[in-house]
Amino acid sequence: MTTTPLDTARSLIEAGDLTAALRELRSAATEVPAAQVAPLVERMAADSGFDDLAGAARTLAAEPAHPVALYQYGYACVGRGVAFLAVPALTEALRLVAPQRGLPGKALGSTDERLPVLSELAVALEDDERHAEAVAVLREHDGLLRDWPERYLLAYNALMAGDAAAARTAFDRLPADAGEWQPAADRLRRSLDRAEAVAATARPDGPDPLHHRALRAWHFVLTGGVLATLSPYGYSAGMAGRYAFVQPGYALYRQGLERLQLIAEAMGTAPRSVSLLPGRANQALGLAAAELFGLPAQPYRPGTADTVVVAHDLRDVDGELLTALRERAPGEVLYEHVTCWTTPPAVSADVTGLLAQVARAPWEPLGGEPDERPAPELANDIVAADPTPDAGDGETPSDPDAELAAFARSVGSRWLNGPRDRCRSTGPVRSSRFA
Repeated sequence: MTTTPLDTARSLIEAGDLTAALRELRSAATEVPAAQVAPLVERMAADSGFDDLAGAARTLAAEPAHPVALYQYGYACVGRGVAFLAVPALTEALRLVAPQRGLPGKALGSTDERLPVLSELAVALEDDERHAEAVAVLREHDGLLRDWPERYLLAYNALMAGDAAAARTAFDRLPADAGEWQPAADRLRRSLDRAEAVAATARPDGPDPLHHRALRAWHFVLTGGVLATLSPYGYSAGMAGRYAFVQPGYALYRQGLERLQLIAEAMGTAPRSVSLLPGRANQALGLAAAELFGLPAQPYRPGTADTVVVAHDLRDVDGELLTALRERAPGEVLYEHVTCWTTPPAVSADVTGLLAQVARAPWEPLGGEPDERPAPELANDIVAADPTPDAGDGETPSDPDAELAAFARSVGSRWLNGPRDRCRSTGPVRSSRFA
C-alpha cells in the first residue's frame, strides 16, 4: 500500500510533531487540492490555538469549490506564516473568479473580485520567496493592478527575483506620493539605488556584478550591509557563500574583525571607539575589536557618533536596544559577527562577518562542559587566534582582501545611508534550502 504525503502528515499530527507534518504538507500542497489538505490544517491550527485558520480550513473542507472559502483560507494561511499552503488555494480562487466565471455582487468586497485574490496571491508567493512567480502572476493581470500595493509588489518582487532593471522600471512608474506605503517605497528606493551602485562596477570583460551567485553584491543591495567573509564550503552545492551550520573557532572571529577593519578603512570611516552591547558574547567580541583596532571600549549608548557597535548575533539583543540601533548615529557602524540568513534580525548590520542558518559559539560546545570564562578571557583568545582563512573544499571562488576592499570603495557612497531596515527575503541568490 502506497503512503502519500497526506498519510504521513496525518500520522505526524497524531504523534504531535507539527513541524514535521508541515514539511510533509509542503510537498502535498502542490499535489492535491487545498480542500483535501484543509482538514489536516484545521487540526493543526486548532491544536496551536489559531482559531481563525482552523475556522477557515473547516469552511473550505465543507465548500471546496467556493472562491470566497478558498480566499479566506489562503488569507488565514498567510497570516499564520504558512504561505506555501495559501498559494494553491488562492491560485484556484483566482481562476474561479475570472471574468467568464465571475460571482454576482461583491462577495470579496472589491469592485473587481479578482483584485483582492490577486493581491493576496502575490503576497503569499512573496512570503514563500517565489518572487519570479509573483512577478509573473502580477504581469498576467496587469490591467487590474493599482499603483499601491500591486505595482509596488511587482517592482519589489522583480528586485528579489534578481531583475534590478525591471524593478527600477516598474518603480519609476509609481506616483511619488505613496501615502501609507511611503516607508515601503523608501526602502525599495534605497535598495534600487544600491543595485545601481553595484551595477556601475561592471567591467567590459567581466561577469555581471549582480549575477545569480553574487552573494556579497546582493547582500549589499538588499540590506545595505557589507558581507565580510564567504563560507568556503558547499558553494557549488547551493550555499553560494553561506553556511548551513557553523561552530567557528576563534580564528573566524579574528578574521571577521580584521575584515571589518579593512572595510572601514576602504570606506574612509574612522571610528573613535568600540561600543559594547550587553551579553558575554557581545562583550567578548567587542573587547577583542577594541584591542585589535587600538580603540577605547565603552558601553553602547544610543546616539554615540563615530563608534563601532559590535554584536555577536543581533537576534539575542534586547528589543529596546534593537529599536535604537535601527536609526544610525553619524559615523556609527554596526557589526554583527553571524547573521542568520533564514530568520534575519529586526535590523540589518552595516557589516556582517558571515551568514549562517545555525551557529554556535566555540565556548558553547555540542558536547561536554561549556566554557564559562568571562568575556575578557574569551576576547584574549580571539585576539591571539590565527586569522588565516580556511582553505575549505576548494570549490569556493577566492575572496582576497583586495577584492573586498575594491567592492567596499565602489559602493561607499551608498553605505551608511538611511535606517537599518530588515530584509525578510534571501533574495536572488538561491540556496539548497529552496531547491
